Amino acid sequence: MANELKVPTMAELFAAGQKPEVLFWVGCAGSFDDRAKKITKAFVQLLNKANVSFAVLGTEESCTGDPAKRAGNEFLFQMQAVTNIEVMNAYGINKIVTACPHCFNTIKNEYPGLGGQYEVVHHTQFLKTLFEDGRITLEGGKFKGKRITYHDPCYLGRANNVYEAPREMIRKLDAELIEMKSCRQKGLCCGAGGAQMFKEPEKGDKDVNIERTEQAMETQPEIIAAACPFCNTMMTDGVKNKEKEGAIAVMDIAELIASAQDL
Repeated sequence: MANELKVPTMAELFAAGQKPEVLFWVGCAGSFDDRAKKITKAFVQLLNKANVSFAVLGTEESCTGDPAKRAGNEFLFQMQAVTNIEVMNAYGINKIVTACPHCFNTIKNEYPGLGGQYEVVHHTQFLKTLFEDGRITLEGGKFKGKRITYHDPCYLGRANNVYEAPREMIRKLDAELIEMKSCRQKGLCCGAGGAQMFKEPEKGDKDVNIERTEQAMETQPEIIAAACPFCNTMMTDGVKNKEKEGAIAVMDIAELIASAQDL
């Protein structure tokens, strides 16, 4: 990916005496999960198109510690967090953007207590700012009139009150945004939060992601929009469970914007 896209590392810029406008925190999913890598690529394409000076930590980036903390291993979380904070503070990083609400929430709300003070924004907020500043323009084009429903990630919505930025991006596509019955503050979890992503669900009547996918399908969408790699996985699995993958696409906000730009 680094060969075809311009993705400088902090080490490269630091050696050249340069400092980027923003650090792009890729996260474990965006780095290693094949589906989430496409979200990373779409966002990088948008950053390049908008001429944003950015860098990644590359091999110096470690897991934020979110799964460890949610699973109850506070010791491991603090070890991972302090390692990341030492790296970022050494580079003098001030502003961080990430496409993962789990990384966003952890760095924004839990790193300050361990010595990591940064301005942290979610990629939907950052994209909204790029539009407002005129650094990206958008014509609805291929998504004009498409029925899109948006799933609120727990760590973006209820945990941090970020509801409008992703919805504004969908509206800029001239798409028809149809809300699920459980949305915004009443949004339902996709089933992957709290480190549940990495284990099988407990026995019960129905998996959470199936319940959430059914709520999404009630809106008769052509696209389910997500803003979290975990949510993307869970909603995609739900659509496959209903054998609707040919009719309903699950896409990240960054992918929608990049696709509309023909990137």
